[in-house]
Amino acid sequence: MNAARVEKIQQCLQQALAPLELSVVDDSARHAGHAGARDGRGHFNVRVVSAAFAGMRPLARHRAVYAALGELMDTDIHALGVEALTPEEASMA
Repeated sequence: MNAARVEKIQQCLQQALAPLELSVVDDSARHAGHAGARDGRGHFNVRVVSAAFAGMRPLARHRAVYAALGELMDTDIHALGVEALTPEEASMA
């Protein structure tokens, strides 16, 4: 696990989306040997619960997450799984 990358991802998402809940999981070890892992970038899953997603369709929520991560999408992240929920949706899950 690359704790520095997880920390960078958390910081970017905190600043941009002010989440009520944030989970970042580094799944890079599960993808060792995968073509995308050869360049050193990682595989991550994020769960973000934020009021900022209110009124957004799922694709717009994913785009907001990608935008928040900015350059990290090119330099540190090869694959990203996203669960983006409003607080209301999270409370029903």
